[in-house]
Amino acid sequence: MHFATLPDARARRAPDGPCLADDRVRLTNAEFAARVRGAAVEFTLRGVGAGDPVALMLPNRVEFVVALFAAWRLGAVVTPVNPSLTAEEAGYQIEDSGARLVVSETQVASAETLSPDSLPQDGPATPLSAPDDHAIALVIYTSGTTGRPKGVMLDHTNLSAMSGMSAAATQLSSMDHSLLILPLFHVNGIVVSILSPLAAGAQATIAGRFNAETFFGTLARVRPTFFSAVPAIYAMLLSRPEHQTADFSSLRFAVCGAAPMPAALITRAEEVFGVPVVEGYGLSEGTCASTLNPLAGPRKPGTVGVPLAGQDVAIMNAGGVLLPPGEAGEIVVRGRNVMRGYLNRPQETAVSIVDGWLHTGDVGRFDEDGYLVLVDRIKDMIIRGGENIYPSEIEAILHRHTDVAEAAVVGDGHPVLGEVPVAFVSLTPGAATGAAELAEFCTGSLAKFKLPAEILIVDSLPRNAIGKVDKPALRDSLQSV
Repeated sequence: MHFATLPDARARRAPDGPCLADDRVRLTNAEFAARVRGAAVEFTLRGVGAGDPVALMLPNRVEFVVALFAAWRLGAVVTPVNPSLTAEEAGYQIEDSGARLVVSETQVASAETLSPDSLPQDGPATPLSAPDDHAIALVIYTSGTTGRPKGVMLDHTNLSAMSGMSAAATQLSSMDHSLLILPLFHVNGIVVSILSPLAAGAQATIAGRFNAETFFGTLARVRPTFFSAVPAIYAMLLSRPEHQTADFSSLRFAVCGAAPMPAALITRAEEVFGVPVVEGYGLSEGTCASTLNPLAGPRKPGTVGVPLAGQDVAIMNAGGVLLPPGEAGEIVVRGRNVMRGYLNRPQETAVSIVDGWLHTGDVGRFDEDGYLVLVDRIKDMIIRGGENIYPSEIEAILHRHTDVAEAAVVGDGHPVLGEVPVAFVSLTPGAATGAAELAEFCTGSLAKFKLPAEILIVDSLPRNAIGKVDKPALRDSLQSV
């Protein structure tokens, strides 16, 4: 089913059935469809049509999903924007995507802004134009190790395929109830916690900003059958005393992704929650997930599971040769879930997708049972509590300071967040700028989660044999402190 038709289909099948809720409102299928129609009319009045990009710069709330489906009803494209980005960061994404309208709680200077509170709650049942499976549905922004963030283009075929794969792997049915606690500007939040359950006839409840202190109360009130989280969230929940008396009886399973989860933490979470915690692996370019530890079959903590049905996941060497089990190489993915490409970046697309294989930049191997083991990351990406941080972005900001000669950012281990960015900075001759001043300098241009946890002033940065900054040596120096 094309997602543009889903709200109307659910309303016809069960108009009074539960569909979507947040902390303020609960919508039946008919009410959700009405809101989508109303928002689509408002978008049309503001000049949005087929192929036009719409930016959603919203926290977790029902209106995000309403606007998402309203845009798709018109054949428009959605780019979700992290509302915690600075004006500079958000402005870059809005401009790069070509968004002509931004739905946001705050005024955005770079484009026409529409408040989510002004979206109509109903609209005429105008007929849908023929949905196009190959039309771009989402542009998710993600960074490489160099340059500015890139727009990952996902079409409706990608979303339908990924939602179907996810639903099949987790055995979703109309009896399920998703609790969304991850941000809606991530493809994980959109696909796993919203699109997959809604397409399966299930319902979804959107929680606001995650809070470990209130999570167990939300769980008892909402009574979901599953939720998806990152390792940092599980670590925070298991550190709370409330888990000893919490009611987990409604849960059927839980999902973990975005960063590797220690095997001991998975085991502990399964003991506390009393349900399977299935860990997976994927990336935005693959529309979220490519492997998952089987819900019904053997789960192997320390691995990220087996390939989802409908995808080919393999290990390839630098020469393009597929490797046998046990040998490490680059993880490559092939299937209907693989992105259409990077927006306006044909050369980078050609490097990432070769002969149908998506090159992930991650190193892994398959064990003797066919389970994928992550070995390392080719890229230098830092994953802080499930949020992707790219050193080049932080380095670029630091280099704007006139007293900075060189800057290099690496990840340092953190017991709860997994990793945090640490910046090494060498100063120009005679400069006396301190770490506190540099930290303040970064604040205006970087979102809070990207700010370095520590800035270390050094005389010079180490270099390898070919003259490049030796980041492994910097990481090793942190471990020896």
